[in-house]
Amino acid sequence: MATRAERIESAALEEGFDLASLGPASPPPDGPAFEDWLAKGRDAEGIGYVRRNRERLLDPRRLLEGARSILSLAVNHARAPGGFRGAGQVARYALGRDYHRVLGKMLRRLLSRLRREGLVRRARPVVDAGPVLERSHAARAGIGFPSKSANLLHPRFGPWTFLAELVTDAEPGEAGRRVAGTCGTCTRCIEACPTGAIVEPFVVDANRCLSYHTIENRGPIPEGIRPLLGDWVFGCDVCSEVCPFGWKAPEGGERFGRHPSLDLPLPRILDLDEEAFAETFRGSPMKRPRRAGLLRNAAVVLGNLGDPSARPSLERAAADPDPLVREHASWALGRLGRRGADLPTSPRPTGG
Repeated sequence: MATRAERIESAALEEGFDLASLGPASPPPDGPAFEDWLAKGRDAEGIGYVRRNRERLLDPRRLLEGARSILSLAVNHARAPGGFRGAGQVARYALGRDYHRVLGKMLRRLLSRLRREGLVRRARPVVDAGPVLERSHAARAGIGFPSKSANLLHPRFGPWTFLAELVTDAEPGEAGRRVAGTCGTCTRCIEACPTGAIVEPFVVDANRCLSYHTIENRGPIPEGIRPLLGDWVFGCDVCSEVCPFGWKAPEGGERFGRHPSLDLPLPRILDLDEEAFAETFRGSPMKRPRRAGLLRNAAVVLGNLGDPSARPSLERAAADPDPLVREHASWALGRLGRRGADLPTSPRPTGG
C-alpha cells in the first residue's frame, strides 16, 4: 500500500510535473554556504529581497505554521536556443509564456487535489520568487544534484528545469531519494562563463552574472560588463549550454509556447513606449526588467553587434525620456563603427 508521501508524489506527476519528491521542512543543507555567500557580498544590490528574507530562507518552517515537509517539484523546459528576429539572444526559459503563471496554475490545481483527497490540510505554494532555497531542498529530496554553476542538475533533464515547491503539513516519510550524480572533474561552465561569475565551483557572484545584469539590475550595467554581454538581451544560458548533462534533454518547451514578441527585430524594441512595451511583452518573463531595463539591454547588444542599420533607432533612444535608456543608447552609438569584432560568442555543445 502506498504511503501518504508516495501518494502525494504520484498526484504531482499525474498533474503534469516531471519530478516530485517530498522532503523535510527543516533548514536547508546549504544554509551555511548561503550565509557565507551573503557575507562576501555576492548577492548584488538588485536582489536585496534575498537579505530581507534571510531568516525564512534559512528555516522554511517560518513560511507555514505547522510545516513538516516540502514537496519539491520540477518541470522540464529544454528547447532549442532562440531570440529576437535577426539578432539578440534570449534565455531559453523566457522564450515562451511566463513560467511563474504556468507553474502557479499547476500548483494550485495540485493543491486542490491534495486537499480534496485528504493528503494535506495546510500548504503554501512557492514558484521561484518565494523565500525558499529551492535547489538545496530539491537536492536533499532527491530530484537533482548541485552543479558547479550553482544550478540543479538531473541525469535526464540536465539544467533545463523549472523548480516549484509546496510547503505542507504532511509527514515527509521516506519518499525522498538522493539522485546519484556529480560534475566530476568537468569545469566547462567555469571556463565558458563570459564574465568569470562562477568564482569557484558551486559559487556564483551575482555582481558579475549576465543574467543578473540583464534581469534584476535596475541601474546601469557596468561599462566593463557591457561588451561581455555579447548578444544576450535577456538572461544568459552559457553555463547551461556547455553542460554535458543537458545535451540530450528531451524537448520540454512546447508547453510554454513561443512568445510573439520574438518576431520583432531588435532595433524595433527601442521604439516602444511604456504602453507599447506592456502590450508587446504581456505574459512574457521579459517584462521583469521593465521597459527601461530591456531597452537598456537591447541598446548594449546593438552596440556590441556594430550594425550601422541600428543607428536611427539608437539615436532616437539616445533622446528617450528615461536616463537609463539614454545612457546606454549613447554608449552603443559610440561602438557602431567596430562591427562587433570583439563580440564574445556563446559556446555551443560539441558533443552528445
